[in-house]
Amino acid sequence: MKLVFSLYCFLFFFTVSAQKIDNVHYEQSGKTIIVTYNLTELKGQQTATVSLFYSEDGGKTWGKPLQKVTGDVGKCVRPGSEKKITWDVLTERTSLTGTISFKVKAEGNLSGHIEMIFVQGGTFSMGSNDGGNDEIPAHTVTLSDFYIGKTEVTQKQWRDIMGNDPSYFKNCDNCPLEQVSWDDIQGFLQKLNQKTGKTYRLPTEAEWEYAARSGNKSKGYTYSGSNSLGDVAWFTDNSGSSTLPVAQLQPNELGIYDMSGNVGELCSDWYGDYSGFAQSNPKGLTTGANRVYRGGSWINTAYNCRTAYRNYLDPGRRSYYIGFRLVSPK
Repeated sequence: MKLVFSLYCFLFFFTVSAQKIDNVHYEQSGKTIIVTYNLTELKGQQTATVSLFYSEDGGKTWGKPLQKVTGDVGKCVRPGSEKKITWDVLTERTSLTGTISFKVKAEGNLSGHIEMIFVQGGTFSMGSNDGGNDEIPAHTVTLSDFYIGKTEVTQKQWRDIMGNDPSYFKNCDNCPLEQVSWDDIQGFLQKLNQKTGKTYRLPTEAEWEYAARSGNKSKGYTYSGSNSLGDVAWFTDNSGSSTLPVAQLQPNELGIYDMSGNVGELCSDWYGDYSGFAQSNPKGLTTGANRVYRGGSWINTAYNCRTAYRNYLDPGRRSYYIGFRLVSPK
């Protein structure tokens, strides 16, 4: 089909979102559309996720965000003037008809943007027959797709939502948050989800271990991303007796940082013995006295940093070596 670029059938109609975008202009250059705009920083929103949409009925209905776009579009776009988006029309559409309208939309990101890593579902052997008594028996678990935090939640990310920093090791924006209880985290999740419109939560224990083992990209390492712990984890031998900024060492095979070491990470499950039966998307016990936390920390030895290692904490207790990371559904 012939691509139509007729002036009479193109009405460019730009809608701004929450007063973040203004001074929008466009121009046609060959088979591309170039959009320029200004992005204004809002309080507490240092970056934005910017999308470009188009309509063929003058803006009455809109499709999904355009994909074949480059420039100041996508995640983590910083505020500024004369931002530019280029749409390569022919790679996405063979023709455009009707009264064409365009919409530029910006959704504010949190300061200290929470970056998520996609984890493709699959089947793995959870636990270990060579570790502690609570790691046995190794058993088959199948999980659906999910997203997990690229890093542990940082002091800045918590402060942006809660307005305080309870950490013992304060004044380090990019260090993992600690000194919060499982119960405290529920309040954070409620406020975060209200602010973002998303459904962040704590990982199940199975999701945590699957991600730590790098899911279907696993190379079978003892620790998350390596058999050499110092390459991937801050632990008792190299931490200097404190937390360290996240994402400073090597990630695991999925690109996730610090799942061994830095701080232990609370999960959603109640702590209890494993079942030897194969399971699908397990959520653990329905009740209990303590919540599971996984992964070693800056204070721990190598044994505690193994991907199969488990421990527990009273849901109301806080510790300066325990924090958390987020999960969201696909």
